[in-house]
Parts: sequence; C-alpha cells; structure tokens
Amino acid sequence: MISYNNLNNNLNQTEQTECITLGTLAPNFMALTTQGYIRLSDYRGKWVVLASQPMAFTSVATTELIDAARIYPLLQERNAEIIGLTTDNIYSNLSWVYDIYQKTGITIPFPIIGDADLRVSEQYGMLNPNRLYGETVRDTFIINPYGRIRAVFTLPISCGRNGRELIRILDSLQITEKYNLYTPADWTQWEPVVEPSPRTYSDLINRVDTAGDDGVECPFWYVCYTDLPEGAAEEITSGTPTTNMLKADKR
Repeated sequence: MISYNNLNNNLNQTEQTECITLGTLAPNFMALTTQGYIRLSDYRGKWVVLASQPMAFTSVATTELIDAARIYPLLQERNAEIIGLTTDNIYSNLSWVYDIYQKTGITIPFPIIGDADLRVSEQYGMLNPNRLYGETVRDTFIINPYGRIRAVFTLPISCGRNGRELIRILDSLQITEKYNLYTPADWTQWEPVVEPSPRTYSDLINRVDTAGDDGVECPFWYVCYTDLPEGAAEEITSGTPTTNMLKADKR
C-alpha cells in the first residue's frame, strides 16, 4: 500500500515520510536476507524489482516465488535482479524457501528480506497506515540502474503477480530509457511502439510534415506508430547499455 504516514508505537502520533513517487531516488537500505546481508546500493548498474509478500508460508506468495524463480533467467537477460521481502524473521523465510525446494525441487535464486523490524517496509510505505496488521500488501517497485524508481504497483493479498506482465513492463521501461519510445495499450514484446506526443506547436507541425517518413504511421498527429530500432530486442535481452542509457539521469 502506498501510504506516506507511518505510525509510531503511540498510534496517536504520526510521522510524515518522503513520498515514494516515480523518478525519486529509491531509499537505500541494508537488510538481512536468505542470501546474507545486502544493500540496495550494491545493485547500482542493474535494474531491480523489489517485491513484498504479506508473509512466508502463504498460498499466493508461494506460487509467486515459484513463478519468480521461473522467470529469473529472463530478468537476468535484461540486466535485472529481484529482491523479495516479508515481515517475517529470517528463519521463517529460510524454512519457507527450503520447503519449496523439498516439495518442488525449485531453488529460489534471489534474496528475500526478513523485515521483522519493519524498517524497509516503512521506508517504502508497504504497511497498512493504521498498522492494524503487521504484514505488507503486494507492492512492487521497479528501480533503474541509477537507483531511480520507474514503476510502482500494488496488489491486494488475494491477487498474485503475473511474471509475464512484469517482464513486459520491464521491457517497456527499458525501451523508453534507451530509445525515448513509448509502448501502447496491449503492447507485447517487440510489436510497434509509439513516439511521444509533440509538446510544442513547432513539434506538431514537424510531425504532420514528416508523417509517413521512415515507416512512421500516424492515424492522429499525436499518435504515431513506429518499429523498434534494428537490434533493440537483442540489445534489451542482452542487458547491453546504449548511449542513451549512459546519458540517463545519474543523480
């Protein structure tokens, strides 16, 4: 849940925290995980998917871990890593991933934070604001290689994430950062994309005058479809940085 009011032990006192919004620098943290201590800053240079689970040993969360393990190679192809989080202690998380291995033979290849003190959950506003329940909802934060938050989405505890949709969103974000192109509704990997709409009148006139050039199709002056640059799909799935990416915001 994206809530920016964290409550102290005294429920009558609230503390306002910085808003977690697109483009802001993701709060850094050091946390104990199923793979030892990690710091978010250690992941600079990679895309990061930070995904919370309500708690260990729950039905939907277990299916999500298995699905995430299956798509993990696809994330790595895209220079991306995933970090899980529960508000259970580290021993519960270790027992959980080991139980999954025993029952399915699937190893969970990414770290899961044991956020029993709720420190990371509070930093990212993952908790119910009235702290009635000591668990998170299903929050997902996608962070770019320079530590900026590029996507945030929240699901209720009853609804599991879709791994294919996660990959689709990650591809869309990388296309925008590398080529300044957007993805339309119902876009799937490597279909035509759209150019950003003109922001000035001169851009509008230029768009009208050049419509149809270089394979650009414009059913409206503000909606223009184009193909991805040659080799873009291979470049994204190889995790290779481009000139545009290297020029991206590094603050």
